[in-house]
Amino acid sequence: MVSGKVQTVLGDINPSSLGITLFHEHLLSLFFAPPVEQDSSNNIKLGNQSNVPQDPKANQPITLENAGWIRRYGSIHPDNFGLQDEAILVDEVRLFKNSGGGTIVDATLPVMGRDPAGLARISKATGVHVLAGCGHYVSDYHPIDMDNKSEEYLINEIIQDVTKGCQNTKIKAGIIGEIGCSSPITKNEQKSLSAASKAQILTGAPLLIHSGRSVNAPFEAMKIVIEAGGDPQRTIISHIDRTLFDQQSMVQLAELGCYLGFDLFGHEISYYRPSPIDMPNDAKRIDHIQGLISNGYLDKLLISHDIGHNIKLTKFGGYGYSHIIENVMPIMKRKGMTQKQIMSIVVDNTARILTMV
Repeated sequence: MVSGKVQTVLGDINPSSLGITLFHEHLLSLFFAPPVEQDSSNNIKLGNQSNVPQDPKANQPITLENAGWIRRYGSIHPDNFGLQDEAILVDEVRLFKNSGGGTIVDATLPVMGRDPAGLARISKATGVHVLAGCGHYVSDYHPIDMDNKSEEYLINEIIQDVTKGCQNTKIKAGIIGEIGCSSPITKNEQKSLSAASKAQILTGAPLLIHSGRSVNAPFEAMKIVIEAGGDPQRTIISHIDRTLFDQQSMVQLAELGCYLGFDLFGHEISYYRPSPIDMPNDAKRIDHIQGLISNGYLDKLLISHDIGHNIKLTKFGGYGYSHIIENVMPIMKRKGMTQKQIMSIVVDNTARILTMV
């Protein structure tokens, strides 16, 4: 760990080398909707799939005929959950590179199938910098013995990943998270977030939080961070665009000092059936961002896609990792944002938060 550097899977680099950065994505992962089952060694497998829609499309290979249905309902469709084809991912990340992209933060955690060596191979093959995450996701993905793990144990897990290496490799995590919080937050999630907040101070790494699905959830998470002695200025609250829906609450959260992550660009539906929220489209996300800029919070904004399913990749008809560069940034300009403001969000802010301190 080197202060003033960014810890990528290929080693420490200068923040100025990051370029356009996606702060919250998934590359190699086994990301899927809960519930899951775990054996005594904490290996994961799909659990009861009672929430899979009763429709023949739920088990058919992804095709042009069913891609729209899967995009709306298929969060745990067998050909959709997880990102495991390394060759496809190399092609997808190259598209991001060719569009002008520089860095991707992989928020995949160990129980979600984090693969440090695979991330290193993708980074080498594409020339895109990649950061790995660490810590624990929401309770449905916790180890079966999480009740017995002390906060000190969880702190030391994170310190090991950030300072020594992940999963018996020398590849270090460059960010803590995405630390999972449900709504309401569970006892073990509180313990996990408190441990992550303390490890944040001990390591100098940034903290990325997966917020619960309620208006109060981001504030609840930040209360835990602050009470644990964490640094709000080094903390990102993800999924703002499916959690907070009015400018006042967004400003109130920004006032706490944390970064606000609008990381669902390209997502205009929720996999929950029926959708419990009116997911904003990309133009509405930009409206919220412009509102926060007008309130003085340009330096606290981050954007990304949170790609975690195959249907989001260009290979399967999705926008891919280049969507923000190719489609969103032009809309930002059309809606009156300056080039300097855009670069502040996708380059300057990410470089600042990702730098080890």
